[in-house]
Amino acid sequence: MQYMCLIYTTEGTGPQPGSDDWGPFMKGYQDFTAKVTQDGKLVHADALQPTQTATTVSMRDGKMHTTDGPFAETKEQLGGYYLLDCADLDEAMKYAAMIPTSAYGRIEVRPVMVWDN
Repeated sequence: MQYMCLIYTTEGTGPQPGSDDWGPFMKGYQDFTAKVTQDGKLVHADALQPTQTATTVSMRDGKMHTTDGPFAETKEQLGGYYLLDCADLDEAMKYAAMIPTSAYGRIEVRPVMVWDN
């Protein structure tokens, strides 16, 4: 079954580019990506640009409305994701706990809905 691991953190927390902790933090991501690839669990993964690059789109009365920024007005923002193919939720949570941002933010683990055609 596929599980989406959504990586949430408050922007500006945790290791920042240029800091002494940034290199080891990014190495943690490289190592995690290598592990889930080697274990045959990785389906896809990507990071997202900062929230100031986001645009939220909605349709009301047949008209498109746009708002700069993310929809959610929370401190924690979605920063990226891993899509993993795991045997069950327990295995997916085990891998999610290895994602470096889990030490600074949160990893939301959700099963992917499979639609029968």
